[in-house]
Amino acid sequence: MSLKEKEKLFCSYYSESRNARNAAAKAGYGILTHRSAVKLMAREEIRKEIERIDRTRLVSAEEVVSGYRQLAFGSVADALKLVYCEESPDKYELEGLELFNISEIKRPKGGGIEIKFFDRLKALEHLEAMSNGGSDEDSALPFYLALEKSAAALKRTEDE
Repeated sequence: MSLKEKEKLFCSYYSESRNARNAAAKAGYGILTHRSAVKLMAREEIRKEIERIDRTRLVSAEEVVSGYRQLAFGSVADALKLVYCEESPDKYELEGLELFNISEIKRPKGGGIEIKFFDRLKALEHLEAMSNGGSDEDSALPFYLALEKSAAALKRTEDE
């Protein structure tokens, strides 16, 4: 079965953000985007299309900058939802949360939840280095090249 254009858009947006609810909203799936996202992610052909897109994507400099911006300026509201929720969220609720700036989540034996965030100051330093231009811009090049090599290695591994 061939995917409709709207479904392809969803796959593309999901591949970029890994947020099913936001991808459904961007693709034009009405008011109940969470419900649409759950239904779409349950379909085998949707998951296969996302995997295909993932294999073909290379990380661009703009995506690197966007990631650093999200780390530096991103909201922690959804992380707080995790801390203060009474019940453990299910898989689909977790997919809808914006947890990009979290580096680690633990549940200690005594109960509760422990969340570690990426260092915002380091992200700001990287953004500054990338935006200065000239020789400072060249300092970001090794990081960018390492990301490209990692993506290529993952692609080779998946193709084998």
